[in-house]
Amino acid sequence: MNNERCWAVVPAAGVGRRMGGNIPKQYLQLSGQAVLLHTLRRLASCPGISGLFLGISAADPYWQEIWQDISLEAPWLKSVCDGGDERADTVSRILDDMAGMVKENDWVLVHDAVRPCISHADIQQLMKLASQQDGGLLGRPISDTVKLTDVRGRVKKTILRDGLWRAQTPQMFRYGQLRKALLDAKKKGLVITDEASAMELAGFQPLMVQGSSDNIKITVPGDIELAEVYIQKQEAP
Repeated sequence: MNNERCWAVVPAAGVGRRMGGNIPKQYLQLSGQAVLLHTLRRLASCPGISGLFLGISAADPYWQEIWQDISLEAPWLKSVCDGGDERADTVSRILDDMAGMVKENDWVLVHDAVRPCISHADIQQLMKLASQQDGGLLGRPISDTVKLTDVRGRVKKTILRDGLWRAQTPQMFRYGQLRKALLDAKKKGLVITDEASAMELAGFQPLMVQGSSDNIKITVPGDIELAEVYIQKQEAP
C-alpha cells in the first residue's frame, strides 16, 4: 500500500431494536467488557491502522463510563462525534469530523461496532487486496439455499446462490470518494444500507474479499454467547 494511511471508522449510534433489552447492544457485556470496547481495541491494535474515529448517539449515557476506563490507553482514538438517525448519517458525520485530519486519498475502514470478533488477519487481507482496486469489503459466500417469499411468507421461487455473498465489515474505501458518494446518495434520496452500496451507486465496483465465519454481527441475544466462544478461542494461547 506504499505509504498510504488507513483509518478505522466506527458508527456506534444504533439502539439495537432487534436485540431488545434496556441498553444498546454495543454496550452489552462480552467476556467482562462492553462489546464496543472489544471492537475498538481489536481495530486499534491492528498493524497498519493509524487511528480510530467514532460516532455515538448524542443522547448516549454509556460512552462516558467506557471513556473513563480507556482514556489513558487510547491516543489512537482521534475523535468522537454525534451520530445520526441512520448508519449512513453517522458515517457521514464521522467523515465530516475527520476533515483536516486526513487526506482525500487516505483509506477509511468502516466497521460495525457490534462485530467484536474481527481478526487482524482478515483486516490486513482486506487492506492488501482492496487497496489495489476501487476499495472493497469483507464477506462470506452464501452456502444455504435461498428462497424468495411473498408478504405472507409463502415461497415464490428459489434464488440461485451463485455469486451471492453476505456482506461483512470492515468496508474500505478512499476517504474523499466515500464522503462524496454518501453525500450524493443522500441528496438523491437513495437508500444506503452500507458503504459499499453508496460506492456502487457512484459507479465504483468494490472488491469482495472473503472473511472468516467468526466475524459475526451481534444482532439477537444468542449472538452474545456465540461471540463469547469465538473470543475465547481467538485469545487462547
